[in-house]
Amino acid sequence: MKYLESVLVNFANWIWGMPLLMLLMGGGLFFVVYSRFIPFKYFFHAIDVLRGKYDDPNDPGQINHYEALSTALAATVGMGNISGVAVAIAVGGPGAIFWMWISAFVGMATKFFTCTLSILYRGKDSAGEIQGGPMYVIMEGLGKGWKPLAVMFAVFGLIGCLPIFQANQLTQAIQDIVLIPNGIKGKTIDYGPLHFVDTDLYIGLAILVFVCLVIFGGIKRIGKVAGKMVPVMVVFYFISVVIILLINIGDVPRYLGMIITNAFTADNYNGDALLGGTLGGLIVLGARRAAFSNEAGIGTAPMAHGAAKTMEPVREGLVAMLGPFIDTIIVCTLTALAILITGVWQTTDSNGVTLTANAFESAFPGFGHYILMVCILIFSITSLFSYSYYGTKCMSFLIGADKSHYYNYIYVVTILYGAISSLAAIISLIDSAFALMSIPTVTSALILAPKVKKAADEYFRRLNTKG
Repeated sequence: MKYLESVLVNFANWIWGMPLLMLLMGGGLFFVVYSRFIPFKYFFHAIDVLRGKYDDPNDPGQINHYEALSTALAATVGMGNISGVAVAIAVGGPGAIFWMWISAFVGMATKFFTCTLSILYRGKDSAGEIQGGPMYVIMEGLGKGWKPLAVMFAVFGLIGCLPIFQANQLTQAIQDIVLIPNGIKGKTIDYGPLHFVDTDLYIGLAILVFVCLVIFGGIKRIGKVAGKMVPVMVVFYFISVVIILLINIGDVPRYLGMIITNAFTADNYNGDALLGGTLGGLIVLGARRAAFSNEAGIGTAPMAHGAAKTMEPVREGLVAMLGPFIDTIIVCTLTALAILITGVWQTTDSNGVTLTANAFESAFPGFGHYILMVCILIFSITSLFSYSYYGTKCMSFLIGADKSHYYNYIYVVTILYGAISSLAAIISLIDSAFALMSIPTVTSALILAPKVKKAADEYFRRLNTKG
């Protein structure tokens, strides 16, 4: 198992090298410039679309704009915001957050292009149901000659959409916040190559049962559940962290400044990636954690937005653009400031969700970690719901809609693997899959960018003419 973990970590570090960074960051920057910043100019119009001002129940699709964004946010606003940010700071220091911001900014343009395409080039699965996502964009927009690229996305999507990271961090949180402090320590089990604590397995089983109750209901149930839970979780987490910042309001400007100044020095970067402790390594770390958090360019969100009820591709692209802003610019920044202001990033060797829990406990002694526990439960569970939908879409494309439900059986079983495995192995596996998913997603978006530009020019011309 240690050898396998080493292989996964080394491969993830290799695949997340400069070529992929250029594809994601360079591609996003191209979308920003090529669109002439138009999506950003219509930011408030995107909010109106999200509010349902332009909804038409007779439009083709399965869920409305709000439910589509909620489903996408349920996957992105999750443990990446709590645990992923902590990993970034633990490895790269405050400067890693700056590069997460930059990645999110260009990621907004990437989301606009990829999710507009997910409506512009919707396809039909073997059951005749309208579907969206990079694999259908490639087949409908580029043609059958590009099918290997579509298959590549779907194959690695099966891996990237597994729930192992969420299950791992939720299990770690329950252990560190609830069980261990109350004197509940499980027995260590050695079974062949597996080495784990039995309570991890029990927690994994409980998560498995709960997730099964929702995911077998399909996208409509996922959309409705996510639509109710996402606003609650974001507001509750937002209020909790804002209180921490208000308690330490005098330190906020200093740490915001530290995020910016440290972004160009790499003084605190202790990563073991191939680029070592260089500025390039820090940029890669920020881009990697931002992609894990908001998934701009990875290709999962277009599958959710592709199910939206709309005849206007550009509208859905605008709604999707809000995702990285909410996820990274707002939620990740709040988490980062909470960790930095409380000083736990310098006084503990903890990583992942435990580091964030230490920050909450430092701000609210005696009950802070329980506040975070509530957030973690909602964050991780909603992510678990949405990723199952993405995985079934990939399975449907590969072997047919009538067999797509088999993915959910694989999906729930891997929850147990995530609960008993190490964070390093799991995050490297998902990082690697995301990297390989981004290649077909961004490549197809770059090739089809003129189609998006033409649709956007036409849409905004009609919008400005008709008001």
